[in-house]
Amino acid sequence: MTTVPSPALLAFDGSHIDGTWFTTITDFARATPWLNTPMELWTNLGLVVFAVLMLGGWWTARRRDNAAMTLALAAPVCVVVAFALAEAVKELVAEERPCRSLPHSFFVDACPAPDDYAFPSGHTTVAFATVAALFLLDRRLSAIAALFALVEGFSRVYVGAHYPHDVLASAVIALPVAFLASLAFRRLAVPLVASLRRGVLRPVLTATHVPATHPAR
Repeated sequence: MTTVPSPALLAFDGSHIDGTWFTTITDFARATPWLNTPMELWTNLGLVVFAVLMLGGWWTARRRDNAAMTLALAAPVCVVVAFALAEAVKELVAEERPCRSLPHSFFVDACPAPDDYAFPSGHTTVAFATVAALFLLDRRLSAIAALFALVEGFSRVYVGAHYPHDVLASAVIALPVAFLASLAFRRLAVPLVASLRRGVLRPVLTATHVPATHPAR
């Protein structure tokens, strides 16, 4: 009878890449117990901040031109595209979580299932994809998202869910993918959004008179 290896046995061990950096950060977490609960709460609930920033982009775009509203409506779609690609990479690489490769390290977060792989970080992908998705729409919102994305990335290592290279890879994937998707929507979907703004969705998509153009931010 053939025995099928478990997902954990087939998974890639990423601790050889930057396991030392990982343990340095988790040792810091061990030394700062007062910060453990806030970081654990932020690492999951912090994703709401990125949703709020995208809502803010939609809200301001209601007073701007059709291209701006197109970018605002496309922002969450761009994030989903980047996240889907990251999840596909995660299944291909199949890197096991630090809690399995370095079980003696300090962990704030619970160890996930063996087939819930580490590379890249889904949370961090969402964070940095938001940065890129807002860049063409509103540079100020994008800058705010970037600050929160850095905190999100750090929190994923702090709680022990990911290695530093998982977080870095997430940014490398999310930023260009979400930006290019945003650019594509701005080039292709403006006529559709313009039509929607003249139809039954006008109260949702338009607040005041929509100018023909809008100065770059």
